[in-house]
Amino acid sequence: MPDKVTALDVAERAGVSRSAVSRVFTPGASVSKRTADKVRRAADDLGYRPNVLARSLITGRSRIVGLLVAYLENHFYPEAIERLSRKLQERGYHVLVFIASNSDEDADEVMRELLDYQVDGIIAASVGMSNDLTQRCEAAGIPIVLFNRAQDDDRLSSVTSDNYHGGRKLAEFLVAAGHQRIAHVAGWEGASTQRDREAGFVAGLQAAGHRLFARGVSDFDFEVAKTVAREMFAGPERPDAVFCANDHMAFAVMDVLRFELGLDVPGDVSVVGYDDVTLAAWPSYDLTTVRQPAGQMADATVDILMDRLADPDTKPRRVALDGPLVLRGSARRPKGWTS
Repeated sequence: MPDKVTALDVAERAGVSRSAVSRVFTPGASVSKRTADKVRRAADDLGYRPNVLARSLITGRSRIVGLLVAYLENHFYPEAIERLSRKLQERGYHVLVFIASNSDEDADEVMRELLDYQVDGIIAASVGMSNDLTQRCEAAGIPIVLFNRAQDDDRLSSVTSDNYHGGRKLAEFLVAAGHQRIAHVAGWEGASTQRDREAGFVAGLQAAGHRLFARGVSDFDFEVAKTVAREMFAGPERPDAVFCANDHMAFAVMDVLRFELGLDVPGDVSVVGYDDVTLAAWPSYDLTTVRQPAGQMADATVDILMDRLADPDTKPRRVALDGPLVLRGSARRPKGWTS
């Protein structure tokens, strides 16, 4: 068996110190481009790869961030995970993804398993944190940032879109378009995103002298949303507009309205969503929706996590980013609204 190539071998080949080799392979360390190029050429020639696990034992840092996500059926989350992963990699971190259901018990169990991997920090995407787990992470010095979810806990940082005002924008839009029978297909009621979007939507309706004509709960599930749509439109008096709490459910509702009930969207009924995933712009749906600024949300999430890692005494932050209303063809436009 050939002898294992060491950092000292690379240093001798490159004509630099061993500490210079260490700096080249330490993310964020200061080293000149000339030195870095020489070291990487020597490492490639010798077939050297740094021992990341050994370094983590020495530094006490794994440079791994645990990302816990509830489900990936909603296209918003694969897009968000990609953005978060890229941002973390730019900072020299790797991502370990775990999947949990919406139930608190399952999320807690998966989170405990994630902690066994000695992660430096945790991003919880649409997953809540129990008090017990929050205390455990706090005691271990592991910072947590909630992504696309907020929680009434001063110890937790969170990054969301401004869900309340996003919901209100949609209500004002539908009222301005002259709709009278406005319905809502809600997501999982345990989610802050659902509660805030609906609260803003209802407040916008009430401010214009309207109230919800009908309401159904689909837990952000595609098939359940289809069932809710069938029930909502079964009676003789139907909604003339529907706000779905995310695009994923809006697609399901539109499929039922058009292909099962033979209704025209938006001629017979307007449909609006929330997220602005890639499919929303496809001609098949052409969905009017509120855009979640996923790039800005990922930037803010990673910035907060890095600040907490650099200084554990940094106070938790709550960020709510404004998302624009994106007008497309699934909803009747008020007169004078051009964008």
